[in-house]
Amino acid sequence: MIECSGEQQALDKYWKKNVRIMAVLLGVWATVGLGAGILFADVLNAYYMGGYPVGFWFAQQGSIAVFVVLILIYAFLLNRLDAAYHKELNAIRAQETPDS
Repeated sequence: MIECSGEQQALDKYWKKNVRIMAVLLGVWATVGLGAGILFADVLNAYYMGGYPVGFWFAQQGSIAVFVVLILIYAFLLNRLDAAYHKELNAIRAQETPDS
């Protein structure tokens, strides 16, 4: 059996969390872009925003605005994840470094 170092385990945990964040945000993006703009357009077109049907608005502007917000959310979450990873990595390295 291959034994992973503490650094490798921390890296694996980091990437699993990163992939989970990306999957959730991509799911939201696909739901808003495809769902609101195409699949639910008929239902949303019963309402108006700025003189335009909401379904049209989501297809043209809303999905882009949501995408930009999702990028900001991703950057915020990854900054927190990076900080936690570096803190954990420094703790692992401090434990593995022999006292001289």
